[in-house]
Amino acid sequence: MRIAITGSTGLIGTALVQSLRTGGGHEVVRLVRRAPTAADEVRWDPGRQEVDTAGLAGCEAVVHLAGAGVGDHRWTAAYKQEIRDSRVLGTRTLATALAAMDTPPRVLVCGSAIGYYGDTGERRTDENAPAGHGFLPEVCVAWEDAAKPAQDAGIRTVFARTGLVVARAGGAWGRLFPVFRLGLGGRLGDGSQYWSFISLDDHIAALRHLLDTEDLAGPVNLTAPEPVTNREVTAVMGKVLNRPTLFPVPAPVLRIALGEFAGDVLGSQRVVPRRLLDSGFAFRHPRIMEAVRAAAA
Repeated sequence: MRIAITGSTGLIGTALVQSLRTGGGHEVVRLVRRAPTAADEVRWDPGRQEVDTAGLAGCEAVVHLAGAGVGDHRWTAAYKQEIRDSRVLGTRTLATALAAMDTPPRVLVCGSAIGYYGDTGERRTDENAPAGHGFLPEVCVAWEDAAKPAQDAGIRTVFARTGLVVARAGGAWGRLFPVFRLGLGGRLGDGSQYWSFISLDDHIAALRHLLDTEDLAGPVNLTAPEPVTNREVTAVMGKVLNRPTLFPVPAPVLRIALGEFAGDVLGSQRVVPRRLLDSGFAFRHPRIMEAVRAAAA
């Protein structure tokens, strides 16, 4: 297939581009927000609601991963607006442009997040659960709603509600590795909060599964089958990296350091991938020990 990708320079995008090119011979088109400098680049500008759809001619699929990092900066009012706009305006711009093409792609896989559900406590939560309350659930609802032009045009649209991606070189988990390697890792708060994780390898395989599985549309949770508590994550990180985990971070310290985002770090999300499993997807790293070992290798 000829497949277009936004966010191709991020952790997930970089791995997905490599997987599609080397593990299937697909032609990849990368949407960039500057003047193209390579033959595989096509310009788009979400702020101006512009997409060079001529460069997308012949694309059978689009994977939309672009968006400002949720944990990259303290949540000021300005950065919260950037988080929202980068997802909602970008998705609306892309979905509207694809819907207007003479021959639109057959499928749009649109990034989303398990933040949609908010704090689920100890309750196992699948795609049938309603949206939660708070900033991230509100962003996720608006983010997914912004893809409506593509859905109305008959494009099969899948929302990849992603959990915490276990990777050494980027994302939220990438920040844990150096801390634990220094022997400074520890549980966050009381450590009882559930973390719904997925290995980088499984995340890329799952995205490709969404592209290829014609009867999948709507929300699909991209998380491993068994979420674990932060206390369990801490123990596994210490064991795999052979380091002590003696330095818990108290909740008040997290709130001082992270501001409003601390509520999400301390919150619990026990999210399970019901639709992914029902569609026949097989995980390579279903358990946290396997996922961390794969990332550390």
